[in-house]
Amino acid sequence: MTEEILDPQLPIIDPHHHLWDWSGRVPHLPAEMSHPFEAILRQSPRYLLDELLADAMGGHNVIGTVYVQCGAFYRADGLAAMQPVGETEFVNGVAAMAASGTYGPVKACAGIVGHVDLGLGDGVAEVLDAHIAAGGGRFRGIRHMMAQDDDPAVLGPLAHAAPHLCADPQVRRALAHFGPRNLSLDVWVVEPQLGEVVELARAFPDLPMVIDHVGTPLGLGVYAGKREARFANWAASIKALADCPNVFMKLGGLGMPFPGFEGLGPDVRPSSATLAAAWAPYIHGCIEAFGAARCMFESNFPVDRWGADYATLWNAFKRIAAGASSSEKAALFGGTAAKFYRLEGLA
Repeated sequence: MTEEILDPQLPIIDPHHHLWDWSGRVPHLPAEMSHPFEAILRQSPRYLLDELLADAMGGHNVIGTVYVQCGAFYRADGLAAMQPVGETEFVNGVAAMAASGTYGPVKACAGIVGHVDLGLGDGVAEVLDAHIAAGGGRFRGIRHMMAQDDDPAVLGPLAHAAPHLCADPQVRRALAHFGPRNLSLDVWVVEPQLGEVVELARAFPDLPMVIDHVGTPLGLGVYAGKREARFANWAASIKALADCPNVFMKLGGLGMPFPGFEGLGPDVRPSSATLAAAWAPYIHGCIEAFGAARCMFESNFPVDRWGADYATLWNAFKRIAAGASSSEKAALFGGTAAKFYRLEGLA
């Protein structure tokens, strides 16, 4: 049953979504392992501009979006280091389509976050320059997914990052090239890794960083049934990150399977009230630590479709933010994203 849209006039900038087409080639885990993330890829094997706009124009007032890398549309040949530039080339074309107004008013992909292998160290310079050139003025930064856990059952098909990347000397050499290019860093790690990000943020105090998905609390694998017991650890790490003025926070990603919330999944469609009740401790904790001016709600679509449809997801966020002032809501739902990703035309 479709919910009535809450506060339908509130302008939204969705600062975190993906586009992909895995049709006919959805990755699978080995037969001896299964993971609910596979259901995400089966549920949304194709998510391109048409699907994004169907969600964004489905009742909420989404005025613009930011694309975040997901490993799609890489170049099929050429130097391996340069292949991720294909993702930026593709997304910039999508952004140009949206900017034409032909498909409606949403400025989709107004900002682009791509990928470079930070393990290249100083070798990232030419890749970053290629991204900037390919981005048509929309390229804003890099995400190198650093989420890692020793238990492969936690991340499933996303368990491919090396441990302790935040402290890796090559990664730190690579990040030294961001400042001169006015680029930001999106960081996706899981809760036990947040302390490592604190050290990274302190080492690069002038590098704008944003933590994806409220730091991804865990409730799978060895953490099954322990998410609530680990809440204090998560909260302490969030406060430490908030003490770093260069760090911002994305409020979302809780519709993924990793936190292990009960009653979520592709075969269950909770109400926005149910979602808000489950997610509020994490989202309120982030807002209290960072302030609305450094927090931004995100859809993380189509990944978070595992837990909710787009309209219900944003209704849940609006319920969680119901007690905020009008200026705080303006920041949480769009202003902070416009500031962090330098979306001048949407501010």
